[in-house]
Amino acid sequence: MRDPYEVLGVPRSASAAAIKSAYRKLAKKHHPDSNKDDPKASARFAEINSANEILGDEEKRKQFDRGEIDADGKPRFQGFPGGGAGRGGPGGGFENYTFRSGGGPGGGFGGGGFEDILNSMFGGAGPRGARGGGGGSFEFDTGGVGLDLDLKVAMSVSLEESVKGGEKRVRLPSGKELNVKVPAGVTAGQQIRLKGQGESAPGHRPGDLLITIQIAPHPFFKVEGSDLRLDLPITLYEAVLGAKVRAPTLGSAVELSIPKNTSSGRTFRLKGKGLPKSDGSVGDLFVTTRIVLPDGNDAELEALMTKWRDRHPYNPRSNLS
Repeated sequence: MRDPYEVLGVPRSASAAAIKSAYRKLAKKHHPDSNKDDPKASARFAEINSANEILGDEEKRKQFDRGEIDADGKPRFQGFPGGGAGRGGPGGGFENYTFRSGGGPGGGFGGGGFEDILNSMFGGAGPRGARGGGGGSFEFDTGGVGLDLDLKVAMSVSLEESVKGGEKRVRLPSGKELNVKVPAGVTAGQQIRLKGQGESAPGHRPGDLLITIQIAPHPFFKVEGSDLRLDLPITLYEAVLGAKVRAPTLGSAVELSIPKNTSSGRTFRLKGKGLPKSDGSVGDLFVTTRIVLPDGNDAELEALMTKWRDRHPYNPRSNLS
């Protein structure tokens, strides 16, 4: 992945607030739901989320700035400690070894032969397939040296995809692309394991691909556990006179009855319109009304409100004083 600072378009000196603001703007601009005709939108959105995973986390950002992790959040090789004499000696680096030539006990450089060195270096396993005598060929077995060949990537799915499931295409750091089946009811942070799709090394079985699910921010709904929240804009006359208005849900839209004299901020509960729970039940959708006035100046509305104010004054903030 590219440098996360470059992806979010912020300098390395950017504050946490600036990074958060840049992420929100880019996530909204490149959200797949808003760019359905752009086949590359999902990849850009995933890259933006991956960059925010590093820069949005204070500790990971410090690790990246120090060069301890790369742009994918994977640890970088930091080299061997020390570099001088034997372990425990003044240099604090590698152990000291004494070499001897050939395969026989009497040969050349003192005690401890080449095989002993390999045993020490490779966890006691030694070389495999060694032929006796000098000039033998060796196939090294890393033995106790652990190789982590698992590959970890993040994949962003929409809220609708997390509920219904589906198939997504994920791009690996190598450039390889895979179709991944997203199970219905997947949650943020959950991992999907694809066996044998990780990295490979000679003499080892391929690692697995571990895909961590991220739920992309939704343009309408806010997730609270298994419940959803929605701010529903209504007109001034709908609030005063009452009305039936269409409210979106994760399924089809529903008609919501707005009673007369509904204040902005009033919340209505729609049972069973939230997210599935692990026990098989479904959360609720909480709809909060927000009165929105028409754009621009309206002389007629202003005159009406002036007349109404003079005849029916009231103070909704009286309990705050």
